Amino acid sequence: MAQSPVKTSLDQEDDMFKLLRQLDIDPHASQRAIAQAVSVSLGRLNALLKLATEQGLVKISDRNGPDKRQRFEYALTAKGAGAKNRLTENFLKRKFAEYDALHAELTGTTSGLSHLNNRTKLMQNNLAPIPELFVSYDSAQKLKLEAADLVSHDLTARQVCDLELLMNGGFNPLKGFLSEADYDSVVDTMRLTDGSLWPMPITLDVGEEFAAGLEIGQDIALRDPEGVILATMTVTDRWEPNKAKEAEKVFGADDDAHPAVNYLHNQAGKIYLGGPIVGIQQAVHYDFRARRDTPNELRAYFRKMGWRKVVAFQTRNPLHRAHQELTFRAAREAQANLLIHPVVGMGKPGDIDHFTRVRCYEAVLDQYPAATTTMSLLNLAMRMAGPREAVWHGLIRKNHGCTHFIVGRDHAGPGNNSQGEDFYGPYDAQDLFREHQEEMGIEMVDFKHMVYVQERAQYEPADEIEDKENVTILNISGTELRRRLAEGLEIPEWFSFPTVVEELRKTRPPRAKQGFTVFFTGFSGSGKSTIANALMVKLMEMGGRPVTLLDGDLVRKNLSSELGFSKEHRDLNIRRIGYVASEITKNGGIAICAPIAPYATTRRAVREDIENFGAFVEVHVATSIEECERRDRKGLYKLAREGKIKEFTGISDPYDVPVDPELSVETENVDVDNCAHQVLLKLESMGLIKA
Repeated sequence: MAQSPVKTSLDQEDDMFKLLRQLDIDPHASQRAIAQAVSVSLGRLNALLKLATEQGLVKISDRNGPDKRQRFEYALTAKGAGAKNRLTENFLKRKFAEYDALHAELTGTTSGLSHLNNRTKLMQNNLAPIPELFVSYDSAQKLKLEAADLVSHDLTARQVCDLELLMNGGFNPLKGFLSEADYDSVVDTMRLTDGSLWPMPITLDVGEEFAAGLEIGQDIALRDPEGVILATMTVTDRWEPNKAKEAEKVFGADDDAHPAVNYLHNQAGKIYLGGPIVGIQQAVHYDFRARRDTPNELRAYFRKMGWRKVVAFQTRNPLHRAHQELTFRAAREAQANLLIHPVVGMGKPGDIDHFTRVRCYEAVLDQYPAATTTMSLLNLAMRMAGPREAVWHGLIRKNHGCTHFIVGRDHAGPGNNSQGEDFYGPYDAQDLFREHQEEMGIEMVDFKHMVYVQERAQYEPADEIEDKENVTILNISGTELRRRLAEGLEIPEWFSFPTVVEELRKTRPPRAKQGFTVFFTGFSGSGKSTIANALMVKLMEMGGRPVTLLDGDLVRKNLSSELGFSKEHRDLNIRRIGYVASEITKNGGIAICAPIAPYATTRRAVREDIENFGAFVEVHVATSIEECERRDRKGLYKLAREGKIKEFTGISDPYDVPVDPELSVETENVDVDNCAHQVLLKLESMGLIKA
């Protein structure tokens, strides 16, 4: 009697892959039906089920069948769902290799199909579906119940953006947050450990206390800010990164003037977690839902429309006429259709909010031919990493089915460093993208600097105008546009569409009608509260906008009564003040804040929060520590000198003197009315109040 061939480890892996896949598809099937679908005997099936249960991949429970006979119900655990994804990729990888070998044997050439472990290489078909990390609907319902008992991590806004693009394939080939080895490789070489091009570290940063309570191999639930479970993650790595090195390698400098470096050092958690994720449900968006497409949804749309070539245009600014002409030219140059693909996740602090920008985009979409242009929103958290970011954006657009990508001058540049110079060269991003575009499988279209030629009443690339001396060239910079909006000045139609200007004016009215915050900072006893009170009365006398005073002592009494005076609690107190001030500013009011606010990093964070909605005016009350101690109206300095008050600013705790405040006032031998009047004059010169 012939013996059955001995199963190899690959055969066993394939059997386990088929079993997990079948249980995910139909968890209610009988054992006989499962064995038939997996092509194994009932004995082999029971052995596989036992192994899967012992490894924690499958959960088995009893149920009664329609014929009253006892049945079993099978559910993949979070670990099982992750194993299914891994085994699926291994299975497809081997099948690709087998097909390649057969193709070479029959034709003498390789098939040209790319392997899944190197998806950044040029694919023959940019419209084919790409892998996602979601489980089936039935499995997701079971995983939700299971995940409810797991330790939970509440995601930050940036982490929600990252998780969404991990789950829907936008960050393909990543299968989760980077392991420590992949992180180190990406930071040093822009590649994963398997050699795939990937320039940006995608890690889950958490606090030390949370990380200390986790074990390697533990599953955790990832929740959005409202507590909705979006995914589970198996923690395979936990480490404390060298953030200074990450800043130098990824962003080019360990300089807090860079918004991503500032985030890295002052907002991100101290510990990084890595591991595969299992997607349970998509992140919830209540705005512009019809405009939010996953990579596979866009690929399906391109297939339906018959678009073989698609050029993507990324923007985090409103579209003006120069952008329209640029995109027209890019599409013509690439002989491609156009995808307007704006970032609506996280941009640079101070950017126009995405609600306004999307309304602007929709207002000008009818200027584009509907048969060759579409728009979709990308929920990406930008890092403003210049050259690396350009390559990253290209890979993301490749995953969305695009064949071409417009890369601009100083693409994703964050502005000036601490020395007042640009972080990156104007064409560094284009150079790095060009170096890798063949491997990426997406072509770069150079961004042309478009200017308006008055005599010909049209936009033309600045470097292609041969008769510059004989024509009038017009252009409005971003700074000039903001000035015109702030002062209510005319914005000519040759520069922007009237509908766009109308939307911008709704959100950015003239400065004299906007809300703003005056933020006093200085030592205890410097005179902050007194000047702030005088300023409040003067502004209320003028009328026009509601005025709210957030004095340090009043806030401590009414908003932060439970806080102490440790650095952590001081920071939290100032962030609370900043949050309230930002809400007042957003709604057109005037907030006057008068805390000590000793730490520059915290003051900067508050500034960034408020400048999303209006002006932030920092006023340093520059009274010397000696004068403040001489005044000592509350007797605090005496207690601090005696050691009865710990961590007292200026005595036993540092004060970061503002480097570049909007105004610095001296209070020694100067009366309060004069100090308050100096602030009023500054507000007037900034256009925040009318003369």
